Amino acid sequence: MRDVAIVAAGQRQQAAFTDETEVQILLPIFEQVRNDTGLEQSDIGFTCSGSSDFLAGSAFSFVGTLEGVGAYPPICESHVEMDGAWALYEAWVKLQIGEIDTALVYSYGKSSPGSLRDVLSTQLDPYYLAPLWPDAFALGALQARMMLEQDIVSRDRLTEIAVRSRDHASSSPHAVRKGDATTDFVEASPVIADPLRADDCAAGADGGCVIILAAGDIAKNVCDRPAWIRGIEHRTDAHSLAGRDLLSAQSAALAANAAGVGDDKIDIAELHGPFTHQEHLLETALGITDETIVNPSGGALAGHTMMAAGLMRIAEAATRVSAGAGDRAVAHATSGPWLQQNLVCVMEGD
Repeated sequence: MRDVAIVAAGQRQQAAFTDETEVQILLPIFEQVRNDTGLEQSDIGFTCSGSSDFLAGSAFSFVGTLEGVGAYPPICESHVEMDGAWALYEAWVKLQIGEIDTALVYSYGKSSPGSLRDVLSTQLDPYYLAPLWPDAFALGALQARMMLEQDIVSRDRLTEIAVRSRDHASSSPHAVRKGDATTDFVEASPVIADPLRADDCAAGADGGCVIILAAGDIAKNVCDRPAWIRGIEHRTDAHSLAGRDLLSAQSAALAANAAGVGDDKIDIAELHGPFTHQEHLLETALGITDETIVNPSGGALAGHTMMAAGLMRIAEAATRVSAGAGDRAVAHATSGPWLQQNLVCVMEGD
């Protein structure tokens, strides 16, 4: 495979960007990654974005964000109606083919104007499930209840993950939910959907993420310590909720195996788990051990920007590899109910 690395990554995330459009949210991040690498848009061979027109409330809304990129003179551009992690995969494939040497990937989401937990019901089966209108937290609670009753996870373990997220997020400028937490504090938080408490569910946020990829010598020239992508794969479970095993994350395990997660020690793992019990499932599926620092950013529980949370996990892992905080990292992204779609990316420093 061709050597491809993440050479710059930036993000913005907060509870609500009420006065800023998606373009305004992204502009400072575009400027940051360009300053970090010295690359201009004219130096970028391919631009790929990930977002949801449904979430934005207008058709082809992603075209507007190209104003922030700079689409003239004409650029080679693509878009996926997915989390930005899948836009990064498309760009990585294009780099592997050899058509380009650099790529800019970005994604964004602004869900604060509405109720995301209700909007997500529209992705369910339109004949049997969507008419029942189960919100995202209720679906998560069903899975958590099954896991608790089958002894796949314990209530203490869920609380431990929630406390860990808050503690790690304390040092993150992008976290929405942070601060010192104890077991008693988490257990005292209100029940959102039994058995899930507030800290068991991802904290909603608005924001965006931008990453620059480069191949070979270009990566070495624009970054002191590139985060080399050594393996990347994505797999999907069945869309029908009745056709899946809710006690495991099978497609995540398959993607992790194909990406080579188990080939060597993992220092850092950034897992996109919208619920505490799903973080537990992902640790099991990826074979994460106690030697690995899990979600040093706080993860999606500390701040979940729809359509960008997965790309943010990759950005967080890559940034730490480039800073020398670890030699080998894995990042995970998910989409769909109950961890339906999973992408796993393994990165290494020089």
